[in-house]
Amino acid sequence: MIWPFNKRETRAAETITASDPYLAEWFGLRGMGGAGVNPDTLMSNSAVAVRCVNLRSEMLASVGLFVFRRTADGGRERANDLPLYPVLHDLMNPQMTAYEGREFLIRSLDLHGNAFARIERDNRGAVVALYPLAPGIVTVEKLSSGRLRYRVSEPSGGVTILLQEEMLHIRGPSRDGMMGVSAIQFGRASMGLRIAQAETAQSLIENGLRPSGVMSYDERLTGDARVKIREAVADRLQGANNAGQLLIMDGGAKYTPLSWTAEDAEFLGSQKLSNEDVARLFGVPPTSVGITDKSTYSNTEQEARSLVANCLGPLASRIEAAMLRCLLTDESRRSLYIEHDLAALLKGDVQARFEAYRIGREIGVFSPNDIRRRENETPIPGGDVYHQPANWTPLGSAPEAANG
Repeated sequence: MIWPFNKRETRAAETITASDPYLAEWFGLRGMGGAGVNPDTLMSNSAVAVRCVNLRSEMLASVGLFVFRRTADGGRERANDLPLYPVLHDLMNPQMTAYEGREFLIRSLDLHGNAFARIERDNRGAVVALYPLAPGIVTVEKLSSGRLRYRVSEPSGGVTILLQEEMLHIRGPSRDGMMGVSAIQFGRASMGLRIAQAETAQSLIENGLRPSGVMSYDERLTGDARVKIREAVADRLQGANNAGQLLIMDGGAKYTPLSWTAEDAEFLGSQKLSNEDVARLFGVPPTSVGITDKSTYSNTEQEARSLVANCLGPLASRIEAAMLRCLLTDESRRSLYIEHDLAALLKGDVQARFEAYRIGREIGVFSPNDIRRRENETPIPGGDVYHQPANWTPLGSAPEAANG
């Protein structure tokens, strides 16, 4: 299918509306209290943010992404004869697997609100490769015609202009329909609070002078006596090999351990709340990122399903819609579509899964080969027969006469 390029559109400069993602971060990502909020500072100061981004990108990149063709009987089949199919499923380009490319795009989308990939087509306009680009080197320009154009800064110092048909652009929630906004930009106040807390904790570690305990004596000690007592206690108790050793002191020594203050406990509690806020902004259930204070066996299982339904599901739909817009022509969209296979993430335990298969088999939803394909097993001869319960008859039909 030859792609219908607009021949009147050129790459020459004209009056445009541009959106520079780095300028947006400089002017729009300043957090509360003067703390700069950007992807680098957040990822280096929040383990929860790192886990959220890694979880979303790795899980969604690990599931299959397929091109399907609608069939005449209302069903579908994998369109593995198209050049686009292996680009999304196997190799995105000669240097990058489909998993690596999709993971890169999802991370860019989460951290910057936009993901870009240069599209390579053959002579017939079919997509044969995608080359992901760092969001920081791409500037989006809106032409007077309303179409978009992309200015890519090359490492060598040059600039490449790409037309709308030459770029896969996946955008997050948008304010202007041209550039997406990341969760970091939407929640920069909460993100800034988490960064400030991490910097405060680091400062306490570096500058804090709090001892673990106090050893007191009734009599005044000389300088040499202080040094000897400190060295004796250190030799006896410090180190993994001395853990649990019994300490005996004479001379009326009294040891008082220092406990956490109410201010310390409040600081730790505020850090936990900030971690939960970061997880909420990314749409990730708390137990999925290691926040297990309120977890139970039942709600952990429910939150695992919520991760797929409420977090990965909308993200997958956003990516599928962008690929449908950028990679397929108007004509091909009538019969082709792109979809993630999220069924593998929703599988329960073996007993529950096979109980569901049994019910589906008995009511005629699944054939034996349907079940085997879902379990990645090869089909068997005669396994495509669908059974129907003997007492199921169409409404209004007369029962068959008994034999004899």
